[in-house]
Amino acid sequence: MFSAEKEGVAVGRIYEIHNLITKKEISCRELTQKYLEAVIRDNHMLGTYVNITAEQALMMADEVDKRIHSGEDIHPLCGVPMTLKDNICTKGIETTCCSQMLKGHKPVYDATVWQRLKALGAVLVGKTNMDEFAMGNTCETSCFGAAKNPHDTSRVAGGSSGGGACAVSANLAVYALGSDTGGSVRQPASFCGLVGLKPTYGAVSRLGLIAYASSLDQIGTLTTSVEDCALLFDSIAFHDPLDSTSSVSFKADTCSSLNNSIKGRKLCIPQEYLEGLSADVKTCFEKAVRTYEDMGAEIEYMSIPQLRLALPAYYILACAEASSNLGRYDGVRYGHKTDLYESVQEMVSKSRSEGFGDEVKRRILMGTYVLSEGYVNAYYKKAQAMRHELAKAFDRVFEEYDAILTPTVPHTAPFLGQALTNPVESYQSDICTVPVNIASLPAVSLPCGADSHGLPVGLQIIGNRFCEATLLNLAYKFQQSGDYASSTDWGVTL
Repeated sequence: MFSAEKEGVAVGRIYEIHNLITKKEISCRELTQKYLEAVIRDNHMLGTYVNITAEQALMMADEVDKRIHSGEDIHPLCGVPMTLKDNICTKGIETTCCSQMLKGHKPVYDATVWQRLKALGAVLVGKTNMDEFAMGNTCETSCFGAAKNPHDTSRVAGGSSGGGACAVSANLAVYALGSDTGGSVRQPASFCGLVGLKPTYGAVSRLGLIAYASSLDQIGTLTTSVEDCALLFDSIAFHDPLDSTSSVSFKADTCSSLNNSIKGRKLCIPQEYLEGLSADVKTCFEKAVRTYEDMGAEIEYMSIPQLRLALPAYYILACAEASSNLGRYDGVRYGHKTDLYESVQEMVSKSRSEGFGDEVKRRILMGTYVLSEGYVNAYYKKAQAMRHELAKAFDRVFEEYDAILTPTVPHTAPFLGQALTNPVESYQSDICTVPVNIASLPAVSLPCGADSHGLPVGLQIIGNRFCEATLLNLAYKFQQSGDYASSTDWGVTL
């Protein structure tokens, strides 16, 4: 029934669990209890979950067991323990964006992606840690504390979807949904040795994703394998009439083409992506390039000069949109409200000062500045012009090439605290990921080796809009070419 099993594609962790529960080798309740026990045991060390939804998980597990015993042919995602980033709305379940501003906030509706997964029988283990309002790339700005890297707990998991990456890497969830505004799915995937997909803007509904920068935000996936990534993406990518940015014409079908030959595929490597790489990342990337050449892909080096301005353009645009989006948190309608004040102006000012953390305040101030009179032309409008130029440059590339190869991040996971002491250096680590969001392109990060400390290194593949099938085909063939998967000693053992 499901194409990933019928096209000679290797079975990922999702299908392994699907087979276990459908063959009744383990009940869904027993499986869910194993995951909940592992979460309770390991979470205090890893900082992965900020809300464990044990009661809801077990109720869904019991429902799945009833469906299996009745002989129903269930979807592969049915009964599989998973997790959602804490900025994806879940009706009646606290959703805080890991900010004091939204402590206690329980949405009155489900995000479209969660509606879809819940209808398929997904088992939600809990909500995972993230940088506050998705602003950060190390998962250290969370009001709940940092999520740690399962490969080395003295290092970051990456951000902003670090909790989801930590959960999947440590096998405290089978897969996770996160959000990617400038690399927030792909960077933690790189640091934690996972497959992280940032879909084309509009391919997956954003309804119910609490906004950071609306023109850049996109819900993405974190899995241990490309086949799991393809199955999950195909399950959540569809037109949502309630989301004005949702694509009407796109129909996701990546599973059926995973095993296609890539011989003759034309891939390019922009020189700008190779600047400032650590020695270990450079070595792993060059090895990955040789692997594609050995598989028959045609690879050429070229230049996209506009990439040099992508990072400043991104931070101007993202902070400007954040300034606008976060203006709604004023202590009046919802969110934190200060206890003591003498005027409405003081109430709003104190509520925001108390509710937001330092990084969020920094980006709001930056965004307000570039939108202010006298500076909007000098900064914001120039950044918008740069965005259009970069998008056109990518369009020209994809007239000739099938995909772009780059490292995901110029380095492997830094130590905890390192980014907080030098935020500018931390921003620079987004250099390889932000162009994708600016141009509304899809990209996937997957493991391509390890550094001298055994930490995962990520390879990024960028494709043209709505060409996720091409991306995941290239990623799958690379995954099959060698042992690049990395495992940890945490979580559930089945």
